[in-house]
Amino acid sequence: GGTLNVSIRITNTGARTATETLQLYLRDLVASVSRPIKELRGYQRITLAAGESQVVSFPITDAELAFPGPDFSLIVEPGEFEAMIGPDSSNLRRVRFKRRE
Repeated sequence: GGTLNVSIRITNTGARTATETLQLYLRDLVASVSRPIKELRGYQRITLAAGESQVVSFPITDAELAFPGPDFSLIVEPGEFEAMIGPDSSNLRRVRFKRRE
């Protein structure tokens, strides 16, 4: 596999400098075994001045898509995935992507 970068633009709409922690969750939509609906796979903490915007990127590699198989070795399957980014697990922007063989 290669690396897929998922990005989001975040803007501080407040009147003061603020720090936010953005979280990356992944979901395997067609896994051969039951997988969690959301798995935290990364996070970044950023500080923005009032009115400032910044694009935050998360690299997604096979390491983020892997899960332990029956013998506990890591498995990465092809298929459709969903990346979710936001400040918490209930406030997320979503994008779907496919991993090929």
